[in-house]
Amino acid sequence: MCIVNIRNKTAKFLYKKIARPFFFLFDPELMHNVFIRVGSILGSNPITKFLTAVAFNYQNKSLQQTILGMKFRSPVGLAAGFDKNGEMISIMEDVGFGFVEAGSITANPCPGNEGKRFERLVKEESLWVHFGLNNKGAKVNHERIKNKKFNLPLFVSAAKTNSKETISDEAGLKDYLFTIKTFKDKANAFVLNISCPNAYSSTTFAEPNLFEKFLKEIRKLNIKQPIFVKLSPDLSTKEIDKLISISSNYNIAGFICTNLTKDHKMGKGGLAGKIMEKKANEILSYVYNKTQKSKKKFIIIGTGGISSAEDAYKKIKLGANLVQLITGVIYEGPQLIGEINYDLARLLKRDGYSNISEAVGIGNK
Repeated sequence: MCIVNIRNKTAKFLYKKIARPFFFLFDPELMHNVFIRVGSILGSNPITKFLTAVAFNYQNKSLQQTILGMKFRSPVGLAAGFDKNGEMISIMEDVGFGFVEAGSITANPCPGNEGKRFERLVKEESLWVHFGLNNKGAKVNHERIKNKKFNLPLFVSAAKTNSKETISDEAGLKDYLFTIKTFKDKANAFVLNISCPNAYSSTTFAEPNLFEKFLKEIRKLNIKQPIFVKLSPDLSTKEIDKLISISSNYNIAGFICTNLTKDHKMGKGGLAGKIMEKKANEILSYVYNKTQKSKKKFIIIGTGGISSAEDAYKKIKLGANLVQLITGVIYEGPQLIGEINYDLARLLKRDGYSNISEAVGIGNK
């Protein structure tokens, strides 16, 4: 146990004092693409996978859960938006993630928005994001992973292609459904990204009438996998209530709280990271309390502002069964996942819990 702690602290020191200052000299989108390429290479070889696990991974029985038939070795997952095409799934299990959300993936290839679309907000430990759902499309991404086996649950985030062609409700709906049907044989779970702040059209399927129409069509697909809905942190409580109410009547397994926030003064795009932690936690707490009273039990995934085990534990105590992050790894380093797993196990033991599931929602009781 002490060796793991020393390893984590050493890796953190080296990253924050040497690696991060060097990486931050370069354009953030360029570095993002470099990491995707490196991660893809590391995940393609059993030797590099083993070495990565030795350098970063940590597992503990107290963190293991079986949720909706899926086995999670850790409650910490990679949020959508980083591995947009599912190129790093294999190496993520060795870093220590308990699950991966790939995407968002759209029916057609999409170059994303033009111009500057990614910026570090270093003082706030946050990111400004305006990628615009850039990805290689459902067919290409499915073809690449269809014969691969992964040792952790794969969530596929589905969105509609960011283009003029999907402005109409009908076209947008078909776009979503195509991606879901394409990955029907591969995904362990689906995420409906109805709240992306970077889409071409201002109309979203978070609008109640469109949302219900969407769920009616999904039900026709007879999807066996759990389906999650990603909520915007900018929704009012009345809007959230309506989405929860509609979801109760369909095959929705849970909610991800939350997506990026558009509540900022930087024009387009959304913000991720510490800057939105408070808002994300408020939504998470509200959704947990609201769904405890609903006729159907929902699984909640908390994301937004996690950069330590304490941050993750707070979300769990507010009602999250699982948590996700991206920005924290960029600022803290790749050892963060193993560090969170190690410290979560310690926090659970301190509080007298034998499993992470016992801590879910205790901060709301």
